[in-house]
Amino acid sequence: MTEKELIKSHDRNLERYALYRKFGRDIEKERSFIIEKARPISGNILEAGTGKGYFALALANEGFHFTAFDISAAEQVYAQFNLAYHGLGKHVHFDVADAERLPYEDGSFDLIFAVSMVHHLSSVRKVCNELVRILSPSGKIVLSDFNTHGFAVVDTVHAFEGRKHELNSGTMTEAKAILIEYGLKVEEHQGETQDVLVASRIAT
Repeated sequence: MTEKELIKSHDRNLERYALYRKFGRDIEKERSFIIEKARPISGNILEAGTGKGYFALALANEGFHFTAFDISAAEQVYAQFNLAYHGLGKHVHFDVADAERLPYEDGSFDLIFAVSMVHHLSSVRKVCNELVRILSPSGKIVLSDFNTHGFAVVDTVHAFEGRKHELNSGTMTEAKAILIEYGLKVEEHQGETQDVLVASRIAT
């Protein structure tokens, strides 16, 4: 990737951050909220559904090294640009993978993040099955997705850009129920635009 490509990608990110702030969503504040609710953060970390790398950047900025996957190779390239511009590319190992069929061994990760991913899922159960499978015996899963206000902002921004925000059938309510079925303890936190579920194998 060239310096020109990195600058162009970064400028595009700044424009998008500004557009979201205009309509009531502070992406940086949103990411900080998720990270704070996930603490303590340690061990082998996975980010599921990297997208354009907004959360990956926030996590790398905190000094963490981790693995991140997305089903879209194009999105992973965008995320790599995002991290590289800030000199944080070496903090993240990027994979292209399907969340319903993950290439990781059982119990591989101590902390799994999935941010703004649940509403894109056609089968929350299949994905939760995989996330629980690869979770270590003392690990935790942190799911975060838009609440009513968050979805309204995203829909407004997409409409402003002449696009439509595509949703699937996945909901945080379903994800919570499935994680409880697995015996995980689930804590809920409500943010301005995102709600967070922290599901732990051990009592906290």
